[in-house]
Amino acid sequence: MTGAGGSAGPTAVDAKTAAVAAAEAAGPSNGETVRIDSWIWSVRLVKTRSTGAAACRGGHVRVNGERVKPAHSVRVGDEVRMRHEGRERIVVVKRLIRKRVGAPVAVQCYIDNSPPPPPREAIAPAGIRDRGTGRPTKRDRRDMERLRGLGAPPGGGFSAEGRSGGRGSSGGQGRPHGRSGAGGL
Repeated sequence: MTGAGGSAGPTAVDAKTAAVAAAEAAGPSNGETVRIDSWIWSVRLVKTRSTGAAACRGGHVRVNGERVKPAHSVRVGDEVRMRHEGRERIVVVKRLIRKRVGAPVAVQCYIDNSPPPPPREAIAPAGIRDRGTGRPTKRDRRDMERLRGLGAPPGGGFSAEGRSGGRGSSGGQGRPHGRSGAGGL
């Protein structure tokens, strides 16, 4: 063997066998089953196991077309559909694992049939300010919230005439804000 090409072959094979060995070590013992919430966490479809359990309880996880509880046992060949973070993941179980493993090993435990994620331009947040423009004013913030669809409906707040308190209040005192010098205590 000569050159870099000859030495890259055995290391690639070694890495693959190491990944398979890691997946085997993380798998259940003979006859044991794996919970669906544990499996989707182990193969890195969700960040935490409690998030996986909450997704199951909320009806966002389906195994072979049926909604499942977090304790549902998953088997090799099952189709798992999961709605998470605004997109649907469709995976077929290739290998059962119980412990969380690295991403290269986790990918070998399922076949991903998910539709491709939407392009980044389609999900870009609205109302990004130019760098160096400073802190947004109240009007800027409300405009950005309106673009995102977070703000209150128009006319839902106070109008300039309807505000109470402050210097233009109808309290009749005529004092400036703060303490007055004469017996305010």
